[in-house]
Amino acid sequence: MKKVLYVPLDDRPVNLDDVVRQGYSAGLHLITPSNEDLRNGLDTVAITSGSEILSTREPIYGNTANLRKFILDCAASVDGFIISADMLAYGGLIGSRRLRECDSGAYPDYDQSVTRLLDVIRQIKQRYPSKPVYVLDTIMRLATTTYVEGLTYDAYVESRELMGRPRRSCTHFDDILSDYNISDTGEPYDGTTHFDKEAYYNTRRHKFKTNHYILDQLTRPGFIDFLAIGVDDANTQGVQINEIRFVEQFIDHELDGRGGQNPNRAVILPDADGLGHSLVARMANQLYQNGRKSRFSIQYYGPDGSTIINPYEYMSVHDNLLRHIDIIGGKHVTEEPDIEIIAITGADEVSNAIQRVQAGGDNLQAMLAIDFVGQGAANAAVTEALLEQPMTGRLLGYSGWNTAGNKIGIALGMAQARYVFLVTETQESALEKALQAHSSLLFKRFLKDYYYKAMAIAEIRAYSRSHARYSNMPQNFTDQHMLIFNLPEDYSHLLVMLQEQMQAHIPALASRKAFIGIDSTSAAANVKQIQGSTWTLATYTGASLELNNPDFKWGRAFEITLQPQVTLSTSE
Repeated sequence: MKKVLYVPLDDRPVNLDDVVRQGYSAGLHLITPSNEDLRNGLDTVAITSGSEILSTREPIYGNTANLRKFILDCAASVDGFIISADMLAYGGLIGSRRLRECDSGAYPDYDQSVTRLLDVIRQIKQRYPSKPVYVLDTIMRLATTTYVEGLTYDAYVESRELMGRPRRSCTHFDDILSDYNISDTGEPYDGTTHFDKEAYYNTRRHKFKTNHYILDQLTRPGFIDFLAIGVDDANTQGVQINEIRFVEQFIDHELDGRGGQNPNRAVILPDADGLGHSLVARMANQLYQNGRKSRFSIQYYGPDGSTIINPYEYMSVHDNLLRHIDIIGGKHVTEEPDIEIIAITGADEVSNAIQRVQAGGDNLQAMLAIDFVGQGAANAAVTEALLEQPMTGRLLGYSGWNTAGNKIGIALGMAQARYVFLVTETQESALEKALQAHSSLLFKRFLKDYYYKAMAIAEIRAYSRSHARYSNMPQNFTDQHMLIFNLPEDYSHLLVMLQEQMQAHIPALASRKAFIGIDSTSAAANVKQIQGSTWTLATYTGASLELNNPDFKWGRAFEITLQPQVTLSTSE
């Protein structure tokens, strides 16, 4: 089994648990730092007065010094590297947004503690030049992080609104840094009420200098083989746009790009939580097929993706799909694809999409599906139709979770990683282990994206909001940080509710036609191996979930830890 060193964006399941399992689905063992060194979290302490909450403090960030040591210690024993710059330099995504009282120094010597951490990337490439080094970085999002170092939801709303307003167009690096507060009319924006605007700009300057350093000092000289830059929580205008255009111009002028992208060196696009999936797919493709590009076609069921720009993004769905295909090491084609993307953009077209899934399964066409209809969670009409189709159990990738960019990165990453393994691996034990990992991950996507995010979460939120711990706490905020905003006994009750609900949903999902089937002639199956036009299938036989497995990651209802296990038997 190939070993890949993986430093995730943070320790949320979408960036850690799911990516590790995706690696196993492609025969890759992802070597990760200790849980303690990756640990991230919102504020852990409440400042109170009587029955009222005044503020929060003491968030949790990753241990950057230990992460640097981990990379150096493990470098000799792995076949490749996937490293989050945010985790390495700042201790995670929320650490990269931490407000700074003072401005940093002039680029490139803006912060020696950070550049020393980043330079470990240079060191490993110099020591092991033949090993692929992939890095994921992010353009800082518009909004502050809620309930980190006392920042409130009001600060989130105010910051996102202000930072989403148009800015004066700048092309030079220093001008971008100095003009963050200048409107498109040339006038400065007014002061703020709920957060320190200047501290925010200090943070933004520091992060953008890090973006530049990674491009200029590490990618341009060749110490990074491929750089994926995600624009987190974006907009079609605002404080990010000059940064995005600067990066695109750098890629064109310094990295031999075209149109702001270079599929062989660096890509920038709207996404953050799907980048780990995407780069694991690229790594699998490199290690198994020496970078041969899998062919992807896109079929829309609903409005064409070129007509859709989702909230929190600045790029159309179609362009976002094309850029993700670049990241995973694929190639967009209009006919004879290796993998077909079923992009469901309208609920009224779901029946046609399902017919295509059926036809693809009958014709042994590798496929993945993405639910763009649901906003943040899987859409009921789309999901119910998919689960009633036995061929859905053969999908190489699927997602209905969160932003369009997240959905794309997760689904394409799953599919590409799985495909290159299926067509190259021949060892029976490896095929069996990878099959179990992929089937469990596909099952989890439906269990989490639909049964939790579209169904169970409503009861969780209702209980949390009706049992607010503090008298001055707006009820609709409590589920955003239940560890602090609910009493310990109520939090324990919420955990029990979660565990009981997911135990009930496991057999419900396992009994759907996508995972069980009707009879022996139409039993749902997953793909175990592809050898030319011959597919070896394995039939789904069951699914289970440990009672204490579901948990609230970061103590909030938004997402959960979930590790179902699926069993299969190989068809004769």
